[in-house]
Amino acid sequence: MPWKARVLTLYPAMFPGPLGQSLAGRALGEGRWSLTVVDIRDFARDKHRTVDDTPCGGGPGMVMRPDVLAAAIDSVMGADETLAGAEGVAAEQPLIYFSPRGRRLDQALVHEVKAAGGATLICGRFEGVDERLLQARPIVEVSLGDFVLSGGEIAAYALLDAVVRLLPGVMGAEESGTEESFADGLLEYPQYTRPQEWEGRAVPEVLLSGHHEKIAAWRREMAEKITAERRPDLWESYRRRKPAGKN
Repeated sequence: MPWKARVLTLYPAMFPGPLGQSLAGRALGEGRWSLTVVDIRDFARDKHRTVDDTPCGGGPGMVMRPDVLAAAIDSVMGADETLAGAEGVAAEQPLIYFSPRGRRLDQALVHEVKAAGGATLICGRFEGVDERLLQARPIVEVSLGDFVLSGGEIAAYALLDAVVRLLPGVMGAEESGTEESFADGLLEYPQYTRPQEWEGRAVPEVLLSGHHEKIAAWRREMAEKITAERRPDLWESYRRRKPAGKN
């Protein structure tokens, strides 16, 4: 069964977008994952297809209406026979709303979403969604980082690309997913290729030695060094989890 992505958006023409290219696009064509795109405006309640309104209490911008979004969410969840009538839907196949105040998207969360077998993604716009929607539906708020985008579509691209590349058969080498940044809590070691010398800079000799144990040790050392220098937060977390005596 393919991994199922359901995207709720005001701009359905944005999908699959870049997800229709490269690894994700090939995997989509091969049926390794499926994509259902829902136009939120189809669930508006007036002839103007209105999906937003002014914020209660005043203030700039507009807020997405809970009744319209709830109708869109319910139609998607009810239409999927694997979700209809199921309990604990948010835990099994999460309903995600992209928000600056949500849980930070990291590789651990990507693995959780991948393991769920699918996800429904709500791409907000304007000043966000009515708080009552977040209370009334089992929504998980997720943040791409400490910055603001025009809408959730770009965040959806990022999450879906990160998930799809982990699906069986998507990446060419099985080791690719286990030897890159964040796979074990570290940033990835430096990579080199031909030519062996370029602009006076040579490939480290150990990588040309053919000695697999020495290469693995060098890569681990470099990964730890880079992580400690560039991401002290990751380094501290890695040190806490690192088994005693492991080099």
